[in-house]
Amino acid sequence: MTEFLGVTWPVFIGVTVVLFGAAAFKTGQALAATWRPRSHALPYCLLLAAADRFFSHFLFQGELLSIGGFVATAAVLLGICLLAYQITRAHRMTAQYPWLYERQGLFGWRDRR
Repeated sequence: MTEFLGVTWPVFIGVTVVLFGAAAFKTGQALAATWRPRSHALPYCLLLAAADRFFSHFLFQGELLSIGGFVATAAVLLGICLLAYQITRAHRMTAQYPWLYERQGLFGWRDRR
């Protein structure tokens, strides 16, 4: 089976995108729900990426110390986390300040006129 940065494609999709992607999504939601800045997502996603590499290595014999694999994993998880962050922030802004803002699509809000 073809490897992608130290793990096979099914392992990357299953472990990184599905399992740790769900954790990154919940992390983004939690950061936005508690009004934390967007920059807090980076250290959390780096920790999730390290845990992902650990699980991939010990459960599926993936390459543990693959810098490219770690960077790719962190980028995917950071993208998922920031996506959830923006969706949740847009919801929170319009729910908490309905007299000021209204939804504009899934990711944004605008001034109520």
